[in-house]
Amino acid sequence: MADKDSSKKGRLDFGSGGQNASSDHFALKATKEFDKAVALISSIWIKFIAMIHAREFLAEMFATFLLVTIGNGAVAQVILGATASSFDFGSQLSINLGYGLGGMIGAFMAGGVTGAHMNPAVTLAMALRGKLNWLKVIPYWVAQFIGAFLSSVMIFGVYHDALYAVNCHGSAQLSVNCTAGIFASYPQPYLSLGTGFMDQFFGTFLLLLGIFGITDTNNNEAKQGMKPVLVGLLITAIGLSFGLNCGYAINPARDFGPRFFTAIAGWGWDVFVCVECVHIRQWWWVPVVAPLVGASAASLVYWLFIEVLHPKSELKKNEEQGYKPVQTD
Repeated sequence: MADKDSSKKGRLDFGSGGQNASSDHFALKATKEFDKAVALISSIWIKFIAMIHAREFLAEMFATFLLVTIGNGAVAQVILGATASSFDFGSQLSINLGYGLGGMIGAFMAGGVTGAHMNPAVTLAMALRGKLNWLKVIPYWVAQFIGAFLSSVMIFGVYHDALYAVNCHGSAQLSVNCTAGIFASYPQPYLSLGTGFMDQFFGTFLLLLGIFGITDTNNNEAKQGMKPVLVGLLITAIGLSFGLNCGYAINPARDFGPRFFTAIAGWGWDVFVCVECVHIRQWWWVPVVAPLVGASAASLVYWLFIEVLHPKSELKKNEEQGYKPVQTD
């Protein structure tokens, strides 16, 4: 009897082992099929992106999205935290650091794809210096404006309740006098048109000179992994030095994309004018045009006073070592 029970027990154990083996085989087969499906979907997606030439477009869009989301998120926290909360949520330094860190993260994300321009002025400068095909300028600009616009949608959603809880001292919450400055730049009441234009021109001029120096293979070029960090510090430095007059937009996409969002999201078309300004009524075009002019001037100045003056021995040495400027054809 014991032998019979033992025999049955043995048969039961054998059957259980067979079921486990069958289950493992099924799981392995399912995993392989899943991996095949993922590989197929990935292949189709990559081919689709390549077909419509969207890889660089998406990189610029998401990099700009990160830059403006983190930067304007810091602005929102400072402005709304001042009255919508009993706690202190930062200062102008918070905004400077927010934009610097946003630029750094965006540069890490898209630097290997497009160079992470995140700014139409940078794109124009790179085209002027022969580092970008002119046919890609408009697509890059469109991607940057879309990225900045989408960042405003997210900030509006995240801070929606705070926007309506803020104390605007008699003004409507969604008004130029209260919260529009979270999204786009506005000049101080004392600022004249000429000074405002120079402010945006010079801030962008400094930005591009710094970028050219950081990325120049024939100069004291930064290591590849350090370039985004230095660009972030450069943006922070400009904000620390030139943020008073009109908020150092120095980026047409960063300013116009969010400004257009506020126009259609409840603030109205007054966002395109400066209600409190004594000297400037139509301000919106200044942070769009002046940075493009500043970037163009920086391209000329760096080429004329730095690039063409590199010793030929240095140029030859870099060529022998295989250093070539990054170029997107």
